[in-house]
Amino acid sequence: MFTCEHYNVVPDMLVIGKGLGGGIFPLAALIAREHLNLAPKQALGHYTHEKNPVACAAALATIESIQQDGLLENAEKVGSYALGRLRSMMREHTVIGEVRGLGLLLGMELVKDRVTREPAADDAERVMYSALRKGLSFKVTMGNIITLTPPLTITMAEMSTGLDILKTSLSEL
Repeated sequence: MFTCEHYNVVPDMLVIGKGLGGGIFPLAALIAREHLNLAPKQALGHYTHEKNPVACAAALATIESIQQDGLLENAEKVGSYALGRLRSMMREHTVIGEVRGLGLLLGMELVKDRVTREPAADDAERVMYSALRKGLSFKVTMGNIITLTPPLTITMAEMSTGLDILKTSLSEL
């Protein structure tokens, strides 16, 4: 479920959030080793969004859904397919300097030259707006990295459609 698990890293603390509230309630959590719990009997503050039982119920339902609906397996399967497609695009387009990803967190770095790795920020912006006009929305990170972070529920067909749009938009450069 967590990136650190793919690399046999056991962190002292793990901060989770965003989707934890199932897209319904804002919620984040800190998972820490027991020896770091230095004030177990002392309240450390009272904040507006702290200890909300409804948000916690949403989080538990989200975790249950991820497990029962096989969303981690789906992320692995669809993400592997997408990474293969992105690597294929890299062979066709010299503007793609690197493709990387794990599960459904995918990145495609656009460069002016693969040797110098100079960022191709203008091209990334062109690709983004072209894709957006065709119905695909994504974020450009650091000016030149096309970042794809679809929902865990994405189907293979939906991913394929999105990648077709991305490929067409790259071809328009």
